[in-house]
Amino acid sequence: MTRLHPLSGIALGATLMYLFDPKQGGRRRALLRDQFSSAVSKIDDALEMTARDLGNRTQGLIAETKAMLLEDSTADEVLVDRVRAALGRVVSHPGALDIKAEQGRIALSGPILEREHEDVLHAVRSVRGVIDVMDHLDVHKTAQGVSALQGGRRRVERPELLQTNWSPAMRFLMATAGGSLVVSACQRRDLISALLGPVGAAMFLRGLTNLDLKRLFGIAAGHRAIDIAKTLTVAAPLDQVFKTLTDYENFPRFMARVREVKRHDGMSHWKVAGPAGASVEWDAETTKLVPNEVIAWKTLPGSLVDHAGIIRFEPVSQGTRLNIKMSYNPPGGAVGHVVAKLFGADPKSELNEDLVRMKTFLETGKAPRDAAARH
Repeated sequence: MTRLHPLSGIALGATLMYLFDPKQGGRRRALLRDQFSSAVSKIDDALEMTARDLGNRTQGLIAETKAMLLEDSTADEVLVDRVRAALGRVVSHPGALDIKAEQGRIALSGPILEREHEDVLHAVRSVRGVIDVMDHLDVHKTAQGVSALQGGRRRVERPELLQTNWSPAMRFLMATAGGSLVVSACQRRDLISALLGPVGAAMFLRGLTNLDLKRLFGIAAGHRAIDIAKTLTVAAPLDQVFKTLTDYENFPRFMARVREVKRHDGMSHWKVAGPAGASVEWDAETTKLVPNEVIAWKTLPGSLVDHAGIIRFEPVSQGTRLNIKMSYNPPGGAVGHVVAKLFGADPKSELNEDLVRMKTFLETGKAPRDAAARH
């Protein structure tokens, strides 16, 4: 008979207590079912996109292979288009160049910066169907005095692995490879697996979330792991809505997890219910305040939760329209966000519920029953 490991028993007991709590158990189970259904739907969509992307890449590879094996008798106008597309990736002013083609021979003319000269010639020679390149370019050390070379930005083509956003196919391949490394590391349990396991986990999460590693683990300066954008129309006068929302001490009256907000010397101190009911606290400052137009804020450096937001106010016939943008970095970045969701603290999904409470509070002046403060 298989014996249950003590830690496994503790984890199982904690899970059962969490899901079958007399007060919150029903809501937590319903939320878990909704999250499971949503996850299944997202997986189906992701698999469909991945299959389509892999199919398109396969067709493209087959077409390129056939073109390499067969003699290429490309029409001159098609060859010019190919060359222009290639130049767009290596030169800062592609429109300044004149391109002519005759039986596979490309003639280039027009002004170009000296630092881009060799890259342009190399790019054109690499174009399929080009037999020879005639260089009639007017090379300049700087753009000074040359109107065609003013402004512009050189485009640097980066390998897909170094890009911020990956294609569905790349995400699938990296997540699969990372998952395989994690499974192998768990089975081997030696020094090599201790090194490859974390690498595999990072690859799996990178492919799963499509977030770069710095944002994924919450170490990207100036970037936050989770972004939220909402638009809400409230049937209440603009000045009343603005006054209520700029008084942060009102927030516990319509937000479920904001327990307390205190204002002092232009700053505010927040106490919020975190994962498993634990309190999370931070200090924030108002960074922009225009009466009846906009308010913006951000947490102070060193706060446990890196958070920022902005609300724009607009009068409409129905009352007031709010354009809300928020971003936050929980401890551990996006990984910490996933862990928090497992313990019932998901700020991204709970914001929707808080906005409904806020709308009710602004329109009626009464605190919802499930707000943190019910007075």
